[in-house]
Amino acid sequence: MNAGFLPRQVVRWTTTLWQIVGSVNIRAKILGIVLGLVVLMGVAATIEVRTLLNHTLTVQTHERSIAIARDVAARSTDLVLMRDYYGLFRLLRDTQENNPDVRYAFIIDSEGTIVSHTFGSGFPVGLRDANTVTAQEHHRSVLLATNEGDIWDTAVPMFDGRAGIARVGLSLAAREQTVAAVTGQLLITTIMAAAIGITAAAFLTWLLTRPILQLVALTKAVALGDFSQRAQRWANDEIGQLTDAFNAMSEALAQAERERAEREHLRAQYVTQIITAQEEERKRIARELHDSTGQALTSLLVSLRSLADRHRSPEITQQVDDLRSIVGQILNDLHALARQLRPSVLDDLGLAAALQRYVAECRTRSSLIIDLALPGLDDFRLDPVVETALYRIVQEGLTNVIRHANATTASVVIERRADRVRAIIEDDGCGFDPNALHGDGHLGLHGIRERAALLNGQLIIESAPGGGTTLYVEIPLTTRHEECYEQHSLG
Repeated sequence: MNAGFLPRQVVRWTTTLWQIVGSVNIRAKILGIVLGLVVLMGVAATIEVRTLLNHTLTVQTHERSIAIARDVAARSTDLVLMRDYYGLFRLLRDTQENNPDVRYAFIIDSEGTIVSHTFGSGFPVGLRDANTVTAQEHHRSVLLATNEGDIWDTAVPMFDGRAGIARVGLSLAAREQTVAAVTGQLLITTIMAAAIGITAAAFLTWLLTRPILQLVALTKAVALGDFSQRAQRWANDEIGQLTDAFNAMSEALAQAERERAEREHLRAQYVTQIITAQEEERKRIARELHDSTGQALTSLLVSLRSLADRHRSPEITQQVDDLRSIVGQILNDLHALARQLRPSVLDDLGLAAALQRYVAECRTRSSLIIDLALPGLDDFRLDPVVETALYRIVQEGLTNVIRHANATTASVVIERRADRVRAIIEDDGCGFDPNALHGDGHLGLHGIRERAALLNGQLIIESAPGGGTTLYVEIPLTTRHEECYEQHSLG
């Protein structure tokens, strides 16, 4: 066997045992320790007392056996010498009656003959030779194992052995009964001590673990973002100090959350104002381009036409036609730019019509095949803020596809559900790693995420290099949005 195998096995078993013990809750651990200590002390005390009591009773029984045997020997000497066998019988019977633990007694004369005994139905075979004593010995005791239990057999010589030997057998049954009774009492005491110990341990464990379990529950609540939780201080011990530290931590987290929420609110207000100002400025510029500049270019076209009518010279007519063509192209570009800045159809007819026109323009400007689906939006209007955000999101998304994706097809889906509206923009282009969205290379996606976040929405990006890109934008419809939706629907 490999010398390192056993240590590895020990380490593995130790680790497994520690994992099992570690998975048990603290209440069970404390109760288990208390119960184990009480049971261990009870069992140890029971074994110790049982051993000591057994030894003490055995010694006492041995001493009583010697005393009774010597008494019988002293009182039997004259009776044996006078051959008073009836007197011997009465002596042995009285001895047995006065000492209930005397199992038997008998007298052996100097010739080795049993002259008297207490066995009524016959003397047991082999008992006479089980214990012998010489004339020079004070006594001899032998512990006999019989079918009735252990017996101290004591032999005492009478008149230095010239009168014979007196034998007395003292049963140890009383010892066994006493030891069993004391053992039972100790076990009952151990059970009562264990019950009292478990009750006390359960109460103390409840006192100790209640604040800990409270801290665990409050910690979970804090982990979920509820920083208003505070723990109740139960005592001035280490747990009380832990409670104070937890409350201080919760207060610090709550303050940090309030400051973060305030900063986020200010940032959202700032971004909202910027976006609103941008949209208003775009609307103003688009209106100026359409009204003032567009009208000026239209007047210029009319004036050029009038100039051509007044001068029939071929050269002037050709030059006027060239100028009119240039001005017409400028006017078309000006109208396209005005629509990009702020399409009037978005304000007049809504999101569905604005997206249909914008997608048609994208198809014209690029070779990209674009599918547009607007389930639930053809005859309804959303809140203007939501419509503007969705329009800019789709505009930014398709712009990114045209400029960076190298895609051949794309699809746009805007669907309204009971309490939210979802936009899906998908292409079959080169894709990218969504985890690498940092720096200035993805400002368009950051703008989409920012617009969605301002309306409590979210942006989910699914993409991989060479696998195309899908943008999921989901915006909840608030009560204000629903009211606006209902107004437009009724209108």
